[in-house]
Amino acid sequence: MLQRIQTIYLLLAAGVSGAVCLFLPYGLNKQGDGLYAYTEPTIFGFYIASACLSLVAIFLFKNRKLQFVLGRINILLNFILLGVFVYWSLTVSGETIVSEKGIGMLIPIISIVLLVMANRAIKRDEDLVKSVDRLR
Repeated sequence: MLQRIQTIYLLLAAGVSGAVCLFLPYGLNKQGDGLYAYTEPTIFGFYIASACLSLVAIFLFKNRKLQFVLGRINILLNFILLGVFVYWSLTVSGETIVSEKGIGMLIPIISIVLLVMANRAIKRDEDLVKSVDRLR
């Protein structure tokens, strides 16, 4: 289980979504204080759901098809989260101090890249198993 590269990718995606979102602000308010994900329930829920999906997918190593589907659902969830961030950044007017964006808005992009790499590795494993089954 842990010797597979997709497990490492999924573990990194879970770490980025679950832990890093607590430390990196996704924006700044009028006073210049950081806005963190744990203060906004919807964003925090998306992050925790993404981390949980990644962790569940790690333990489904025997069922590669379901693992692949969970990876796709997780990618979709991160795209929705990215869409929320883009919507918020576009609706904030540029004339106020509130328009400061934080580095935390890049977390869904990093998570998407890691999940795509994990899905490619899962697909490679599935193709390898199918090719071995053909030889029997």
